[in-house]
Amino acid sequence: MVKSELIELLAAKADITTAQAEDVVNMFFNTIVESLTTEGRVEIRGFGAFTVRKYKAYDGRNPKTGEKIEVPEKKLPFWKTGLELRQRVDGLGAGSRD
Repeated sequence: MVKSELIELLAAKADITTAQAEDVVNMFFNTIVESLTTEGRVEIRGFGAFTVRKYKAYDGRNPKTGEKIEVPEKKLPFWKTGLELRQRVDGLGAGSRD
């Protein structure tokens, strides 16, 4: 599913316009991004959690030229799936609805 499909599905299920559904979806994602950039964590119980992981600087190599390059430290978002979602995807547990 892509973002546009999510918007269409939300509009149909909530009986709202596509523009309103798009605003809701964008607001949801923007809130997650804002929280990750300021607080570093977003948890949705039963679904999963986004966190920010910090990586130290290191010396790497350009694979094309073999030249040594310095890679600066960085922060990247990381996703950990919640137990209930894992069980539902796998078809296990009380949370599955087949």
